[in-house]
Amino acid sequence: MSSSLEFVTIFTLLVASYLLSVVHCGNFYDDVEIQWGGGHGKIFDNGKLLSLSLDKYSGSGFQSKSKYLFGRLDIQMKLVPGNSAGTVTTFYLSSDGPATDPNHDEIDFEFLGNLTGEPYTLHTNVFANGKGDKEMQFHLWFDPTKNFHTYSILWNPQHIIFLVDNIPIRDFKNHDSMGVPFPKTQPMRLYSSIWDAEEWATRGGLIKTDWSKAPFTAYYQNFNVDACVWYSTSGISSCASKNSMDSMASKNAWFFEEMDNASYRRMRWVQRKYMIYNYCSDVKRYPRGRPRECRLR
Repeated sequence: MSSSLEFVTIFTLLVASYLLSVVHCGNFYDDVEIQWGGGHGKIFDNGKLLSLSLDKYSGSGFQSKSKYLFGRLDIQMKLVPGNSAGTVTTFYLSSDGPATDPNHDEIDFEFLGNLTGEPYTLHTNVFANGKGDKEMQFHLWFDPTKNFHTYSILWNPQHIIFLVDNIPIRDFKNHDSMGVPFPKTQPMRLYSSIWDAEEWATRGGLIKTDWSKAPFTAYYQNFNVDACVWYSTSGISSCASKNSMDSMASKNAWFFEEMDNASYRRMRWVQRKYMIYNYCSDVKRYPRGRPRECRLR
């Protein structure tokens, strides 16, 4: 399928799927619900601040009240300070059903804790049609425990762009026409959680969680969503008012957004200086040649 034909097909799907484009500017009471944790997740400061905590009894997590099919989602996070080894804090989009579902879609930010003074590992991945194994990992150019920083997922029919403080760190492109699955038909919720992964998270599980440092707490603020919200009830898509692409472009620039030359230069800078793992370069994992999407531009 040509890229133009594929775009028209996706655009038609949006109109037919009863989507509504909305902008949410982050009151957690309105936008999310604590999903699990038995009191370890809390919303306070009149809905402006949220915390998730982990101790030896339980972690915690929240999910968005809405599902989205394409959008830009931003949240500010301040990660667990000090000795956070063994902990994982997440911010991700996921379709319904378990990760083992053969049709599962997911877009991941995961923050792997470390010993005091050692850098967090920022882990990214993309799942489409149940297929993941597209990991890229980074160390950050700042201490993510000292202040709030903004982490963003921009997901449109042609790109998934991961951003940190509005600096792109990764661009996963739609090469579905070349046989590389891309998440583009299933709505997804946003999730975040903190949990114990001492068996693998820090240096392959060599460093265990020090429960004397618990509770481990991450904080969230300024959850902003500019997205197409999925509704199962009848309606028409205001993502494309009057089915006009011109109107779509003027109201939802993210839907057509791609990186310009300056953005690519910033991404290459991050990848050159701070990327610590790229599945595309793992010759031991792929001795017969790189995955197809790694050979495409």
